[in-house]
Amino acid sequence: PKGVMVEHGGIVNRLAWMQATYQLDASDRVLQKTPYSFDVSVWEFFWPLLYGATLVVARPGGHQDPDYLVEVIERSEITTLHFVPSMLQAFVEASGLERLGRVKRVICSGEALPFALQERLFARLPQAELHNLYGPTEASVDVTSWACQAGDARGMVPIGGPIGNMQCYVLDRRLEPVPVGVAGELHLAGVGLARGYLHRADLTAAQFVPNPYRSGQEDGAEDRLYKTGDLCRWLPDGTLEYLGRLDHQVKIRGNRIELGEIEAALCCHALVREAVVAAVDDRVSKRLVAYVVADDAREQEAAPTTEVLQRFLRESLPDS
Repeated sequence: PKGVMVEHGGIVNRLAWMQATYQLDASDRVLQKTPYSFDVSVWEFFWPLLYGATLVVARPGGHQDPDYLVEVIERSEITTLHFVPSMLQAFVEASGLERLGRVKRVICSGEALPFALQERLFARLPQAELHNLYGPTEASVDVTSWACQAGDARGMVPIGGPIGNMQCYVLDRRLEPVPVGVAGELHLAGVGLARGYLHRADLTAAQFVPNPYRSGQEDGAEDRLYKTGDLCRWLPDGTLEYLGRLDHQVKIRGNRIELGEIEAALCCHALVREAVVAAVDDRVSKRLVAYVVADDAREQEAAPTTEVLQRFLRESLPDS
């Protein structure tokens, strides 16, 4: 619902960092399968075209079909592809992964990556690297990265450290740094930050605040901090661990969702008095569950069914 103004310079920085880190070349074949309304599609389109690799475009909706993905990855000899963790979970359980010997790097972002899923991916595609990236919509796709390590004794997957020309700070409510190992809100600075929210000066001022840790005297990319709302902590090795949200926002299949928006929409139904929405993780995928209380003043009318409420929500909320 908020228009985020991301600059071309931030995207160029993100692509240049990606190439310096992963060294794509003419032997690589990148699968473009992310819908173009999602920011990951930007690097899927432009990274291979900038550096001479082959771009292979999946059919519309193909990103949701694990069997189709196995077929196209094998047929097109894909070396590089991206998943949000919820789709990676479905993909690693598909049959035929042993035929995908050309895959050499899998990039994961959009949600927290469970350690068990990391280990499953390494078991099914032992020749492939797995990279965990993190970034909010208010920055240029991703701002931190981590090269996953099979069998990591910590039993968790960090989000790593900042990419080129980005800075990360874990701060308390007074914008003071917290010690290593102590949880705080992740703040970002650098060339990848968005300008702010379109026609929302109030919201921009609340989320993009002056940076007390800027290193230079000139005006520039380090002038502002973006308050991510994400709870993180520094680990002893200098990497970041993601711990969750500070508010009621959740992520499902890489999409940021405000539970309060759905609750408000449900309460607009004439037969609903109260509603609570929660994100439920059943180990296979995360889904939304709504609990509603019917309006006592309308006892003569039947309580709305699940199907009725789902149709009602589709009138005002986007499809999943």
